[in-house]
Amino acid sequence: MDENFICQRITELRIEKNISERQMSLDLGHSPGYINGITSGRKMPSVNELLYICDYLAIEPSEFFNVAKETTLLQQEVMAKTYQLSGEDTALILSFINRLQEKK
Repeated sequence: MDENFICQRITELRIEKNISERQMSLDLGHSPGYINGITSGRKMPSVNELLYICDYLAIEPSEFFNVAKETTLLQQEVMAKTYQLSGEDTALILSFINRLQEKK
């Protein structure tokens, strides 16, 4: 994993969310070319800024770096929301998923 990974991953996630570089830059409180500077490799975000970018994209930092699972943003959003649930509610969702898979 290198600097190119961060550039490419931000681009990939931004496109999946259908957000322009300019809009993302402005939403994050930066100049219009901020994200373009990152995705073109001219600059790298700080750790704090990368955390803000993950928050903006509604993903966990671990999901940003874990591309091996090849999960969609929708799947990542579902996973992120389950982290906020009680153990009992998570078990209920798991039983529902198991039931749906049995119907296949």
